[in-house]
Amino acid sequence: MRAVVQRVRRAAVNVGERAVAQIGPGLIIFVGVGRDDGEGEVGWMAEKIAHLRVFEDVEGRMDRSLLEVGGEALVVSQFTLYGDVRKGRRPDFTAAARPAEAEPMYQRFVRDLRGRGVPVQSGVFGARMLVELENDGPVTLLLETPDRRYQSLSGPRTED
Repeated sequence: MRAVVQRVRRAAVNVGERAVAQIGPGLIIFVGVGRDDGEGEVGWMAEKIAHLRVFEDVEGRMDRSLLEVGGEALVVSQFTLYGDVRKGRRPDFTAAARPAEAEPMYQRFVRDLRGRGVPVQSGVFGARMLVELENDGPVTLLLETPDRRYQSLSGPRTED
């Protein structure tokens, strides 16, 4: 599972002329589901993002999480995060999960993030969306779940 996470002052999603979601200060999270992703990856990503320390404390250091600042999250599906452009000029999306498998995982990620106490809005899976955001910082991070092959060899990861 891959995510692009941006700290925002505000963000919104429209489908056609219809506003479907908007948030104030928090994170916009663009999520891509890989063809081999399962519930473990979903839970790992939700936990990581809920506790990701990207908000400033009183000293101006990035040391507070979304939960600590009471921020919101806007989750947008984006299979193009799995676009491979190492060869040729057209992205290859074979590493992305098919929509029938990806949508339940995307919905599970939204539920898991909510279950951790984060107020969550979401885009519309598979729709062509107009995304507006005001990046704060700018702060933009790329996250990818650990490779399961290495997890089984080294045991569970223990990170802040």
